[in-house]
Amino acid sequence: MARRRRLTPAQPGYLDSLSDSAPNANPSANLGANAPSSGTPIPNTAPNAAPGTVIPPIAQVSGQSAEAAALRELTQGLQAAREEGRMVVEIPLEDIATGYLTRDRIAQDSEELAALKASIQAHGQRSPAEITPLKDAPDTPFGLISGWRRYQALSELFAETGEPRFARLRALIRPAEEAAQSYVAMVEENEIRVGLSYYERARLVAECAKQGVFLDQSAALRSLFATASRAKRSKIGSFIDIYEGLGDVLRFPGEIPERLGLALVGRMRLGAKNEIRAALMQAAPQEAAAELALLEKLAAKPAKPGADVSRAKPAKPAPQALRPGVDMALKRAGSKLTVTLSGKAVDEAFMAEVEALLQRLQQPISKG
Repeated sequence: MARRRRLTPAQPGYLDSLSDSAPNANPSANLGANAPSSGTPIPNTAPNAAPGTVIPPIAQVSGQSAEAAALRELTQGLQAAREEGRMVVEIPLEDIATGYLTRDRIAQDSEELAALKASIQAHGQRSPAEITPLKDAPDTPFGLISGWRRYQALSELFAETGEPRFARLRALIRPAEEAAQSYVAMVEENEIRVGLSYYERARLVAECAKQGVFLDQSAALRSLFATASRAKRSKIGSFIDIYEGLGDVLRFPGEIPERLGLALVGRMRLGAKNEIRAALMQAAPQEAAAELALLEKLAAKPAKPGADVSRAKPAKPAPQALRPGVDMALKRAGSKLTVTLSGKAVDEAFMAEVEALLQRLQQPISKG
């Protein structure tokens, strides 16, 4: 049978004596024989505790540890957001290298820039730019990926007004990546916002390949405009001929529309490049409309007899009659020979006859 313990009633004045004591008083005086021997006061550090409440030491340690852990977690979260490009920061304009990438835009609309300046002056910079850390560049530790117009607008506003709020660019710090990824990000930003002309796209492809960012022009074209259709990439590739052949004599190349550009490429591939260059240098048009009118005339001219057509697409081979109802066309490219058989008589029986002929060709030829 379990032994019963007798419980004694609580002391009536014990709790009242604790509540009446000062916050910094020594509570061990009311603890009798179980009081700690140190006699050190236990401060009240709980933020929401009532005056006079005594907080046990273990509770204080737990609270301080929780606060330190929360602060550490917050600091790590902010650092991660900054490193991953999820935090908008303000960077002085002089710390940003605008020539980090070859810009895809070759001309800036003065009216659009003036409107952007007015918006930033009235409401501040609303949309952040994108920058990336640069190695071994103490003067300009960041390179500009996207947001050149915002940078230019802030620079002009700071030069005009001297207000400190225009001396810093709001931006997302993207992780340091290969230049190829930075170019892709720049192209995507401008394609979504305003779109690029075919000439600007072609110029960027040629320059990226020239600088060694991509293996060649084909790789640059596929990477920079991966989301474009094959037909659109083909047109961009055609405009590369205009950039490489006429880029130094054109004054308004970004204004060339698709149809006119493709017509010019056709003329150039038929040997009219030097003629077009000479006409542009002689006329030296000062306005886009005048240059486009001249290019229209040059694109409409027929090719000269005996022109160099080395870059023109080869004509399709003319078919020859192999037998009644069967035409044959031969095309050779290096060591590759393509035979095309067509006609009404190309049926199952004819296919069987061709297969038998090919099997006989596989047999070794005996030397007599």
